[in-house]
Amino acid sequence: MTQGAAARLYTPELLGLAVELADYPLDAGFPWQGEAVSRTCGSTLAIGFDRAADGTVARLGMRVSACAVGQAAAAIFAREGVGSDETAIVEAGRAVEAWLAGGTPPAWPGIELLGPARAHAARHGAILLPWRAAANALSKPARRD
Repeated sequence: MTQGAAARLYTPELLGLAVELADYPLDAGFPWQGEAVSRTCGSTLAIGFDRAADGTVARLGMRVSACAVGQAAAAIFAREGVGSDETAIVEAGRAVEAWLAGGTPPAWPGIELLGPARAHAARHGAILLPWRAAANALSKPARRD
């Protein structure tokens, strides 16, 4: 990646998102937990949730080991994840995947900040991590420790 391409990809807005992850610590006590790994870059994301009585996400936390693009994607997910239900998260993940393949932007607020990464296929796996980990967590029965 050239220095100019890196500057267009790693914008101050994208880099600034990584600090937001401190607001979403992963709690070992979350009853719904899941993980995802990017096959292209090895980035990982673990996520946990508490759910409200209506099934929506009441609280979430993450542990992210990813490049700045993956961290930004996780922060964008976290901003809107609370209040979403499993169906909305799974559908949004599919929409993000279609967008990365050249489709229209999904209706997930903030996703446009990841727009420059669409041209970098090696970053797509990191972008998809939060939606994949969330789908994995929410599809499991609650942990009863």
